[in-house]
Amino acid sequence: MAGEKILIVEDEKKISDIVKSYLERDDFKVTVAQTGEAALRQIKNTYDLVILDLMLPDIDGEDICRAIREFSDVPIIMLTAKSSEDERVKGLCIGADDYVVKPFSPRELVARVNAHLRRTRKDEKKILSFNGGLLKIDTASIEVLKAGATIPLTTTEFRILLMLAEKPQMVFSRLQIVNAVQGYDFEGYDRVIDAHIKNIRQKIEDNPHKPVFLKTVYGAGYKFIGVPD
Repeated sequence: MAGEKILIVEDEKKISDIVKSYLERDDFKVTVAQTGEAALRQIKNTYDLVILDLMLPDIDGEDICRAIREFSDVPIIMLTAKSSEDERVKGLCIGADDYVVKPFSPRELVARVNAHLRRTRKDEKKILSFNGGLLKIDTASIEVLKAGATIPLTTTEFRILLMLAEKPQMVFSRLQIVNAVQGYDFEGYDRVIDAHIKNIRQKIEDNPHKPVFLKTVYGAGYKFIGVPD
């Protein structure tokens, strides 16, 4: 979809110029912020996706991510030289949707941008309701409501929950989940999916240790056990 707005938060001009050029070839409208302070000012505008470098000169990128998540569920792709699995899981746990390690292929980054935006476009309109209306998933507004209150899920968390909820009682492996919501496999995906599931449970379950919606099937994966209305 042409014209979608992307915010690049990156202090290395060479990198931001390359990424901006590749995105503009796909007709995206691109804004660059070279500091965390500039990013926080810019993000008050409406963007469809944020590419966020973690190593900024003034404010830690993880703090920027947390700040964005306080008011927005816009997809966030972290861009960083931190390559360890622990760092990737940490980034996803604080609300990022994806994690790209430097050095990277600009074409792959653009492909990931397109993949995330495809999954957030509001094409199909339906509301899934469970447990007497206790939990509702609105695919038009990309919102989840618990007892009438909006639950602030990230776009990746929303996609995972929707995938499971659309087929109650069906067990999905971690590999099936990551391929469905990200569109590709990557190293350490098992811990990444576990981190997302933990985040979702913290938000939708009254007691995450005794879930009534998301159940772990040990040795196999996860399934949605809510009762459709």
